[in-house]
Amino acid sequence: MPSRAPQRGAAMALEVEACGAPLSSFLKDFPSPLGPEEPLPWSSAGTVTSEVVAQLQLMQHGFLSLLFLTSRGVSPLLAASLIHAAVNEVLQTDLTEFKQQNVETEGEGDEERFTLLDGESLQRCFFNKLWDVCFEWQKQLPPLRPLKRFLLVSIHAIRNTRRKMEDRHVLLPEFNQLFGLSDDTDRAFFAIFDGHGGVDAANYSATHLHVNVGLHEEIVKNPAEALKCSFQKTDEMFLFKAKREKLRSGTTGVSALIVGNKLHIAWLGDSQVMLVQQGRAVTLMEPHKPEREDERARIETLGGCVTYMDCWRVNGTLAVSRAIGDICQKPYISGDADGDSFELTGSEDYLLLACDGFFDAVKPYEVVDLVLDHLMQTKGVGLKAAERLVAAAKENGSSDNITVLVVFLRDPQDILADCLKDPKSLGAGDDAQSSPFNFLSCEASATQ
Repeated sequence: MPSRAPQRGAAMALEVEACGAPLSSFLKDFPSPLGPEEPLPWSSAGTVTSEVVAQLQLMQHGFLSLLFLTSRGVSPLLAASLIHAAVNEVLQTDLTEFKQQNVETEGEGDEERFTLLDGESLQRCFFNKLWDVCFEWQKQLPPLRPLKRFLLVSIHAIRNTRRKMEDRHVLLPEFNQLFGLSDDTDRAFFAIFDGHGGVDAANYSATHLHVNVGLHEEIVKNPAEALKCSFQKTDEMFLFKAKREKLRSGTTGVSALIVGNKLHIAWLGDSQVMLVQQGRAVTLMEPHKPEREDERARIETLGGCVTYMDCWRVNGTLAVSRAIGDICQKPYISGDADGDSFELTGSEDYLLLACDGFFDAVKPYEVVDLVLDHLMQTKGVGLKAAERLVAAAKENGSSDNITVLVVFLRDPQDILADCLKDPKSLGAGDDAQSSPFNFLSCEASATQ
């Protein structure tokens, strides 16, 4: 039997060549590091503060550069690895050169002191370190370790009939590479944020939450705690910014962190995550709405009220009871996230994260039918499954911003084949009670 080693070697050589081509293109477009007056290739953050460690700020810049690199054809795996290496290079320099001034502000009963940093100069330094890493890696690409778990992501978002698009989303299958986690455990992060009263809170959360998770001291030993605590940390950080800049916006948020064979979720507000397992819809969480008995009790204990004005609202304003931001409605609008964890057995089909613009128009059990119908029409190609779901929400009357993120945990062609082979397996069967999940009673038709 001939050895497969030459074949593997040839495949690796082709992979290195494929990764090297975008790096060569990048270096061709940017033949040297940026000078002090040259513009950045992405939007500058302007002045930033050291309310958090420098590493956190650099990872935020790194997220912008991740989008920049992938838009230029750099694979997400390579882009995340490049960014982590560049961040480490910047952290070895003297960051005091970016210091502008110290500022003091009075909080409630105390004084807070922070340092203003020149965000544009810091980003320029980061870009130049990124250029250095690209230059070196073009010569010799280090080994890149992809996920062992199958993941295929479908994402679609529309403004719909609203005047502004206030939804934001984050997908990071390359979580380990971005944060330099080198153990043998797969990690992937996904989140959706649904802003209200402006887009500032949603923007801030989409660039900070995953960084707070990745840099949390418990990310390896207790990822569930890291995820949940990072919501509160992000809320505290945004409230600090909102107070300083007189921002009044807020955002709901839902996130999923896959760590090995565990699924960790956390959420604030009415954006939701659900699971489909062996063709059955699974509820994983209960959204934070003012009419929930426990939420109403919490709000009223604090001195607030829950009133009905076309829907149940906190103090007659917001239709959600927990969120990041909403500085004028704290503490009634809580920033304390709920969370849960589940074992993944390999029988799960896909995760779905979406904002209320979707779930107000499409019920969880309908998702199964819609995705299966889409897979049948596309012969098992799932890349546009989210687009089909968004279209269904709009057809059902949703006028809100709609964002849907589908994370296939098995190959869509295998999901389709299993459903066609045994259509009676769809729906809540006799084994539902033994499952760690709460199965919704539903049945998907395989004859459409």
